[in-house]
Amino acid sequence: MTPAARVAAAIEVLDEIFDGATPEKALTGWGRSHRFAGSKDRAAIRDHVFQALRCKTSYGWIGGAASGRGVMLGAMRVAGQVNEMFSGVGHAPNEVEAGEEARSISDAPRWIQCDMPEWMLTHFDAALGAQTDKILETLKSRAGVFLRVNAARSTTAEVIALLADENIVTVPVEGMNYALQVVENERRIALSRPYADGLIELQDTSSQHAILALNLTKSQRVLDLCAGGGGKALAMAAQGGEVTAHDIDPNRMVDIAPRADRAGVKINTAQTSELAKLQPFDVVFVDAPCSGSGTWRRNPAAKWELTEDRLKELTTIQDKVLLQGAQRVRTGGTLVYATCSVFDVENGERVQSFMKSACGFSLLSQTSTAPHLLGDGFYFAEFTKDA
Repeated sequence: MTPAARVAAAIEVLDEIFDGATPEKALTGWGRSHRFAGSKDRAAIRDHVFQALRCKTSYGWIGGAASGRGVMLGAMRVAGQVNEMFSGVGHAPNEVEAGEEARSISDAPRWIQCDMPEWMLTHFDAALGAQTDKILETLKSRAGVFLRVNAARSTTAEVIALLADENIVTVPVEGMNYALQVVENERRIALSRPYADGLIELQDTSSQHAILALNLTKSQRVLDLCAGGGGKALAMAAQGGEVTAHDIDPNRMVDIAPRADRAGVKINTAQTSELAKLQPFDVVFVDAPCSGSGTWRRNPAAKWELTEDRLKELTTIQDKVLLQGAQRVRTGGTLVYATCSVFDVENGERVQSFMKSACGFSLLSQTSTAPHLLGDGFYFAEFTKDA
């Protein structure tokens, strides 16, 4: 496919997404109906689509319409490639027509310039203050790819060398002993030997920071209450914790056992009905369901799907799981509440609510990290259960 044909394909996929399809469904459907497209074509189209979703309103403003064509026209105007991509030649999109004149982004409302639903700006401003617009600019770019070296099986230097043998270039993340950033051939990670051998896992640096801050020891029993696919459980197990994973939806945990086997660690799983029968834990980690506002570079469609009602519903869930986690902490033990959101309504306000309703816990620390070049937005609070 030519570069212009890839833009045309992205327009087609975006129109399906704007009509209600998820990005994955729209991209998969396009791939199945265009089997002639090679892997490089599909990757390029995917990149176009996700970047367009990150910058949907600003590109649409510059392109003159909120349609797939309007958004991609705006994207190509920003890139300075309109004439070569919108030529109407072969499989390229048709030439720019009357009524599709460019508009200056400086004339757009703030929410359009920031590429965020208007109602969300209040939440971002409350959390980020004067840095809001600068940080929202960060969310318009693609997130980096970061790895956690499995300390139970390898060293950072060894992994760097092994990946280099497969033409995957990585560099250490400053201040983190087991974190690497992939700077070349990131799409080969899942096919690499170090990945297959359990020497590395994909994990953002902010998430790694939260696990390292726990300073786990081999004698500690840990409950990962909202484990999902088990990324944090694996990191805690690599530190030597005796980890039990739980999720309200057991289907989300199906990959934990094979991932643990590959990593050479043991992770127990527990159903909701089994939790009350287990002895209280030294550490309970509550990675609560949230808006994911700190990770929208990776999942940009989520910011357009989130509603005020859903955000309110999430805060109710967060209160519930935090109280549930508190019930499983032993006296003198640690309770951690974490989200990948920057919204205070999901973070500090939830901690305040918990402290008013839960007796016997003291707040030790709170850490809030905004999205940045070397990591996602993340929040975690640490409590201790008083004697």
